[in-house]
Amino acid sequence: MQPIPLQDVTPPPATFGEAGVRLRGHLYVRESKGVFQALRRRLNVLLMGGFFLLPWINIQGRPALWLDIPGREFHLLSATFYPQEFILLALLFIAAAFGLFFVTRLLGRVWCGYTCPQSVWTFLFMWVEHRLEGSRHRRLRRDKKGPAVWAPRKLVKHALWALMALATGITIVGYFAPIRTLALDVVTLEAGGWALFWVGFFTFFTYLNAGWLREQVCLHMCPYARFQSVMVDRDTLTVAYDTARGEPRGGEPTPKGDCVDCQLCVQVCPTGIDIRDGLQYACIQCAACVDACDTVMTRLNRPTGLVGYTTQNRLEGRPAPRAWRYRAGALLLLALTLALLTWALTQRAPASLEAERARGTLYSVIEGGEVQNVYRLTVRNHDRQAHTYRLGVEALTGARLDTRAIEVPGGGSTSRVVSVSAPAGASPSQPFSFVLASESGEPLARRPARFLSGERR
Repeated sequence: MQPIPLQDVTPPPATFGEAGVRLRGHLYVRESKGVFQALRRRLNVLLMGGFFLLPWINIQGRPALWLDIPGREFHLLSATFYPQEFILLALLFIAAAFGLFFVTRLLGRVWCGYTCPQSVWTFLFMWVEHRLEGSRHRRLRRDKKGPAVWAPRKLVKHALWALMALATGITIVGYFAPIRTLALDVVTLEAGGWALFWVGFFTFFTYLNAGWLREQVCLHMCPYARFQSVMVDRDTLTVAYDTARGEPRGGEPTPKGDCVDCQLCVQVCPTGIDIRDGLQYACIQCAACVDACDTVMTRLNRPTGLVGYTTQNRLEGRPAPRAWRYRAGALLLLALTLALLTWALTQRAPASLEAERARGTLYSVIEGGEVQNVYRLTVRNHDRQAHTYRLGVEALTGARLDTRAIEVPGGGSTSRVVSVSAPAGASPSQPFSFVLASESGEPLARRPARFLSGERR
């Protein structure tokens, strides 16, 4: 399998295309409407709605999604996860990576065009720009005049951008701190220094990336654009121009091709490229050019699809009998990772136990000649209800515990210093395990430890 070479068509600084569009620096992007843009907008509304609303939803008295870093807890809906369960997070990230690779192999850069936060916020900022400053040709004409003409609209636009960026910054920090308190403290300037710093940090970079840098992030900062060529092949669905049908350009009279060289596909592109130049790493596959071209073809009573989602082999009329072999392998890896993650979640115990030797002494000899070791135990209750757990030991002959029950509040943890007494064994270091059980005696967690005696029989 040979990856498709991507053309680096990044234009030189301050150059202009035939349509008069500045290809580097600020792009005067034309608003596009059509089937794919309607789908993208609905999806963006759904994603942004979930992003902004989720921190405000409380479940059992806490946010539905809360990364409590000081408390070293991750709350997701009614479940709580701890650093000791990092394997679950690792499996989730691995599944997400395999999912992205599989989708890219199958559908190209649909992540970039439809769901990437950079693209979502950029399109939102451009939507505000179109509403306040008008269509592309009006913005071009107005910007050639003096500041008295364009300044009022731009000031309002940037003020709205700043408010949108501030809302984004508060929401991002709201995933790490309860947002109801955070939002009130930020508005009243009573938030702590770190909270204000991070809100300002995310506000500034949201405003900078979505309002000013825009396509520059996709072209020069995002690594995904650079290594996509190894993730696509000749049977990956990408946005492409049908050269055989469209060339030579002009449209009338025959034998000209269907492309009338209207430049709309260039004007609506958020990264400023010409899709007719071939597959390029700067294409985020948002399909704005597809909708623009289909609109023109419909007006001219010609078949749509001159620019559309297709594959390289389909354009060249070549079959691809082996294409699904590679996709099946990626899908199998994704399925295995998801199955492993599901199994790990189902095997997750309702409580966890940590044990470490208490500081100060290794062991002591008590009355009766027995040896005593002291440990600090930490019991975490993963349930939202308080429980009283039973504590015991395994594989240590004649062991006695001074603590038999530990009460832990719902969703909390309890630390307790526990002493273990036992006769001196044949070895100065004997392995054993602490056992945490429910009130009914069902084992919930085990933690290995060592009993030191320093004597031999």
